[in-house]
Amino acid sequence: MSEATLKKPHHHGNLREALVLAGLQLLEEGGPEALTLRRCAALAGVSHAAPAHHFDGLPGLRKAIADEGFRRFRNYMVDAEVLGEQTDRGRLKSITRGYLNFARDNRALFLLIFGYDLTGSRDSHADAGHFAYDPLRRCCAPFVPKGVAPEVIEAQVWSLAHGFASLYLAGRFWSSASDGLFDAVMTLLDGVGAPAGVGMAGLGTAGLGKGGETA
Repeated sequence: MSEATLKKPHHHGNLREALVLAGLQLLEEGGPEALTLRRCAALAGVSHAAPAHHFDGLPGLRKAIADEGFRRFRNYMVDAEVLGEQTDRGRLKSITRGYLNFARDNRALFLLIFGYDLTGSRDSHADAGHFAYDPLRRCCAPFVPKGVAPEVIEAQVWSLAHGFASLYLAGRFWSSASDGLFDAVMTLLDGVGAPAGVGMAGLGTAGLGKGGETA
């Protein structure tokens, strides 16, 4: 899709959305380097000063695009969950498949949304990230052993899915048959939540705050 294909009828209260969509298009077509306020405004069919009224410069635009990216990322996982095997283990594997599919289909956006440090953040961007995380948390819940913090199991699954997706995008795998390789690697999920196989000793309070509550 070229810049000329995005027309100009974005002046009826949807300008912010139009600018975000323009930014997503630029990101998809040219990567992070192509994303500028001026190009985004031109693609949306507005003056180059318009983005300043909606975003705090380019960082603000990037955050708004990332918020939309988190929403789409969540939808990929939820859609994969719905279409997959309807067992606890099947749903867990399905969301990791959705995770990889999003990374493959949205390379630049995937890198953008995981390029922000959400530590200690309580703004809308952090909320979008936590919202996208919910499918993983929910699908991991059935595999959390008694006395183990949920974050332990979630981190195991998340690290496996994100590590594979990141290595795939970096072209680090020797095999072009990524689907078969992915399925083989994800058999490791069969051991998630099994106390004898995941080395839980000493991790029961990991991620817990004062009084044993999750942090």
